[in-house]
Order: sequence, then structure tokens, then C-alpha cells
Amino acid sequence: MSSNIKYDIANRAAALIVDEGMEYGPAKKQAVQELGLPHRSELPDHDLMLAAVREHIAIFCPESQAQELQILREMALVWMRRLAQFRPHISGAIWNGTATQYSDIHLNLYCDDPKLAQFQVLDLGSRFEESSNYDSMGREVPCLILPLHSPQLNIRVMLILTFLDFDELKGALKKDSHHEPIRGDLKALEFKMQQK
Repeated sequence: MSSNIKYDIANRAAALIVDEGMEYGPAKKQAVQELGLPHRSELPDHDLMLAAVREHIAIFCPESQAQELQILREMALVWMRRLAQFRPHISGAIWNGTATQYSDIHLNLYCDDPKLAQFQVLDLGSRFEESSNYDSMGREVPCLILPLHSPQLNIRVMLILTFLDFDELKGALKKDSHHEPIRGDLKALEFKMQQK
């Protein structure tokens, strides 16, 4: 497939991600469908998608997105401080700077005993929904989801906590193809927010 077609898919998918809150995978598939391309078309990779999302934000909503990102990062900091004993690391759009009002707060908690940590978090009294996620090896791990309300944005934001074994932390600190960390701890997020 020509790079132009991949670029077209990436641009359309980026619009769906930024403007409608779709996840990357479903957005790429819907973009293929909307563009009338074959079902098995080769999809853009993560780097191309991330670049397209950043470009879409820069063209269509730089001011509103910057405000939404700041508010979401402040919400994430509250919970990272609250859960500091579990070594929280943030990932996804809030970490990489592409978050909009549709983005969830994704925190990975690196625990000496993930099951015990899950019970301790449930004891905080918030109304979490129990779910599951996957670790770097594809193993199912516990996950808690909590809807939060943002007064500034007047929206509901989902806090997603994934409980991982402490041994996973070393691999969690790997970098992407641009040598940027794919997640960060509390201090790293605070530092990012000071770099405006």
C-alpha cells in the first residue's frame, strides 16, 4: 500500500480519535471503511498515528486541547499522590500530551502484592468497578475503573487502575521509537507540566 493511503487512513482516524474519543484500533478500522478501502488494508503504525493526532490537534483545537490536557493531568496527579504507595505510573494520551476531554486516566500500579493492593484501593471507599487488563506478557491482571467528575470540563472521566507486579516496573520504563518514555511516575508528570 502506498504511504499516501496510509497517511489518509491516519488523518481520518486521528479526527475520530480527537473529535469523537475513539480508541486507536477502532478508529483506524472505521477510517478504512469510511475511505472505501479494502477491509484488509495495511494500517498506519503507532508513530504515524501519533503524528497525525498531534497534527489534527495543532490545526483544529490547540487551545481547547491544551486546557483539557492540563485539567486531566491535574486530576491524574491527585490520584497518583493518593496512591503513591503503589508506585503509580501514567501512560496513554494524558502522558504523551494528546489527551482531550474524551481521554481516560490510565494508571499502572506496581505492587509487591497486586491482589492485596487491589483490596487496599477498594478500601478507600470509592465506587470502583472491578475489571481486568493485560500485563506486558499478555497475562490477565486485575483492573479497577472509577468514574470521576471534572467540574471544570463538566464531564465524566474514567480512572483506570491496572495492578501489576513490582517486577514489571523495569520493563515499564522502556522508551518509544523517539527515545521518549512511554509512561512516567509522579515526578515525571509534574516535570512535564512545568515545561509548558
